[in-house]
Amino acid sequence: MPKMKTKSSAKKRFSVRAGGSIKRGQAFKRHILTKKTTKVKRHLRGATAVHERDAASVRAMMPYA
Repeated sequence: MPKMKTKSSAKKRFSVRAGGSIKRGQAFKRHILTKKTTKVKRHLRGATAVHERDAASVRAMMPYA
């Protein structure tokens, strides 16, 4: 059987942590930051985990992760 392909968009956006959770970047932090408060921008820093309901579809896009 041929190897399964990983979705290129998924491998650029997600990574799997050592504990098995999937890491993703925060949205709404790229542009139009002047109207967002400092508190909102501060809470958007860093990465967060993918919701457990979406994790199965992300894992299907990344079969070898």
